[in-house]
Amino acid sequence: MSWDEVSYIIASKTRKAIVSRLDTPRTPTFLAKDLDLNLANISRAITELEDKGIVVCLTPKQKVGKIYSLTKKGNDIVTKVKKMEE
Repeated sequence: MSWDEVSYIIASKTRKAIVSRLDTPRTPTFLAKDLDLNLANISRAITELEDKGIVVCLTPKQKVGKIYSLTKKGNDIVTKVKKMEE
C-alpha cells in the first residue's frame, strides 16, 4: 500500500464511500441504495478499484448479483484513511 493509493481513494467521494462500506462484502446494487448513488457510478468505481487491487469480486462467475469485498491492500488503505480522519 502506498500513499498514492490512499490519495486515490480520498480524492473521490464515491471511491471513499465504497471502500468504507465494504468492511462487509456487498453487491453494487446494495452499495448504490445504501450510499444513495447512481448504480453506474458505483459499478465504474468498483471496476477501477478492482483494477488497482483494492477490491476483489468474490463471485466472478455470476452475471448478476456479484459480491465485492476489500483486499488486504484495501483494508490497509481504509485503516489509513480512518486514522487520517480522527
